[in-house]
Amino acid sequence: MTHWFHRNPLKATAPVPFNYYGMVTGPAASKICSDLRSSRARLLELFTDLNCNPQMMKNAADSYFSLLQGFINSLDESTQESKLRYIQNFKWTDTLQGQVPSAQQDAVFELISMGFNVALWYTKYASRLAGKENITEDEAKEVHRSLKIAAGIFKHLKDSHIPKLITPAEKGRDLEARLVEAYIIQCQAEAQEVTIARAIELKHAPGLIAALAYETANFYQKADHALSSLEPAYSAKWRKYLHLKMCFYTAYAYCYHGQTLLASDKCGEAIRSLQEAEKFYAKAEALCKEYGETKGPGPTAKPSGHLFFRKLGNLVKNTLEKCQRENGFIYFQKVPTEAPQLELKANYGLVEPVPFEFPPTSVHWTPETLAAFDLTQRPKDDSAKPKPEEVVKPVKEPDIKPQKDTGCYIS
Repeated sequence: MTHWFHRNPLKATAPVPFNYYGMVTGPAASKICSDLRSSRARLLELFTDLNCNPQMMKNAADSYFSLLQGFINSLDESTQESKLRYIQNFKWTDTLQGQVPSAQQDAVFELISMGFNVALWYTKYASRLAGKENITEDEAKEVHRSLKIAAGIFKHLKDSHIPKLITPAEKGRDLEARLVEAYIIQCQAEAQEVTIARAIELKHAPGLIAALAYETANFYQKADHALSSLEPAYSAKWRKYLHLKMCFYTAYAYCYHGQTLLASDKCGEAIRSLQEAEKFYAKAEALCKEYGETKGPGPTAKPSGHLFFRKLGNLVKNTLEKCQRENGFIYFQKVPTEAPQLELKANYGLVEPVPFEFPPTSVHWTPETLAAFDLTQRPKDDSAKPKPEEVVKPVKEPDIKPQKDTGCYIS
């Protein structure tokens, strides 16, 4: 499969000690704070651990999130929030906007931001697997599932938690609706790439492959549209990726649609469809070059040298030559001036996000534990605004060396 995916950097965060001197009045509350501190540190470590797998990530995330829920939800399952929701300031950078963090004194902001990083981890895990030379069937399934899980997490954050923030996300920040939507759609599109690779490998009907490729191209176009009003300084590289993948899968759609037309003895139309595939492939090739030259967050890559890219170029060329030979010997049909309309609908293989829910509040949170946090002892100046110019250290992500046939590395 050896697919290549663009990845924005992980979000970085300032340390959170969970020390509430004077406010914590009992051992159970002290233990909760200690567990929050260690489980947060463990989760942050795993984001950059190349040995981490989805089960390890799920266990670590569930451990932290179940403890954090006590800072968000009341224990009696009423709609009332926890009295601890606003006692801690959290700082997180954004995937596109460098090291100046967003900060909110709100545990919901922490839940969303950390959840966002968990979703990003699943996309990066999928990317590492998909970039391997000899990917197994089980690994391909893992790529597919990881991308659907990531889409489900992003969707859950967007639908259920981001609306609860007291301070709405600023324009171009990760928690703004347009950005989250772009991440959701990109995950679905990339998961469908795996479906297409599988359909090609199993020699499914060209009509199904064409329809899946067309739907995937539309996904990439929708993701690009979601970013269209953002500042080019930080969105240009990501948008180049989305645009080139849109052109690439449109070329796939026209290529396989041409095969369907040829099988129906519509050789002239098949040639025209393949000519259109050639045109979109050339556009994708030009965008690959532009992508490599565009500054911005994301990996350094040469997608046009990648095996999955070169294979399509050869397929389009060979299929067009075959159609032209057939037309010269058998059909003698006129080639239309207008490209055929792609009105293709896939009935199988379309990707939906895996539904996601945060774990319930940890059993260690009891009314007695909560009562041991005495907010009357809270320091008077702890709500002071952080300095906006404060820099949070970026996450040092491991370099993934290029596979010998890919011509790129995946961050």
